[in-house]
Amino acid sequence: MPEFPRIGITSGDPAGIGPEVVERWMASGPEIEGSVHLFGPTVWTRRLGSAYGCRGMGLGPDDYRPVAGHPDQMGARIAWESLQAAARACKAGELDAVVTGPVSKAALAEVGFVHPGQTEFFAEAWGGKPVMAFTGGRLRVALATWHVPLSEVPSSLNPDRLERAVRAVDWLARAEGVGGPRIGVCGLNPHAGENGILGTEEREWINPVLARLKASGLGVGSAQPADSLFSRSLNGEFDAIVALYHDQGLGPVKTIDFDRSVNVTLGLSHVRTSPDHGTAFSIAGKGTARWESLANAVTVAVRLAIHARASGSFRSGEDQLRT
Repeated sequence: MPEFPRIGITSGDPAGIGPEVVERWMASGPEIEGSVHLFGPTVWTRRLGSAYGCRGMGLGPDDYRPVAGHPDQMGARIAWESLQAAARACKAGELDAVVTGPVSKAALAEVGFVHPGQTEFFAEAWGGKPVMAFTGGRLRVALATWHVPLSEVPSSLNPDRLERAVRAVDWLARAEGVGGPRIGVCGLNPHAGENGILGTEEREWINPVLARLKASGLGVGSAQPADSLFSRSLNGEFDAIVALYHDQGLGPVKTIDFDRSVNVTLGLSHVRTSPDHGTAFSIAGKGTARWESLANAVTVAVRLAIHARASGSFRSGEDQLRT
């Protein structure tokens, strides 16, 4: 591996804040800029390549000029093609990790993109069973389920999903230098079921799975009430948390770490991270978008790529399921 891992960065939707936060980050003079490969609108990749010496793959017509704040179908196609090109580059061994810019799910759907999100796209492109996680701030959180309606969460949860989330966040914490991570797992029900009074999932199968994982050597105990678990983690009791559904984990993350948190896709054959913000069409082009989350996403991608190479595992936690 070179001094810095080779990092691909996709623009996201060209009409959103993705391209401008990448440009503002590169203008700050990061050491890694020579190891960056950009994927996005041709005018953007050429401008940044000329200014900062980074490589780029321009996509779409040479004369395409996105209008900030106004997504269109060409921009959505470029966002999609950027993901495809970055995924292929990783599979070909040309990149060590990918950092993805924010996309519009609605705009992508209009041009035929069938995945609920970028996480699911990379799962299909690279193979594996993904785990969505967040790090980079004060909280380190993995989700057992994510892009499913709340009404379907109980039926979507199962021992395999729970185990994958626990093992993935253990891998993530170790990759970030935590030895013997202490992992807190949220209960599904209020007060983690209150011994069956407020729900039976914890007693019937969640806690037995966690007991088995603890016996295997992981630093995990029984499910804990979610309303206090994140505060306990902030106070140093836990190094990582597993939340059982999207808003259970993302509510605290976006409250505590909105400008710092990084979305990490674990369990796949390559490292993928993303800033934890959306396209923000309403402020695109106004020069007010902050680039700290993008910088954190690159930093985390570099760290995880180095750890994956050193440990001989690019599965980001999935290989542990075979132990």
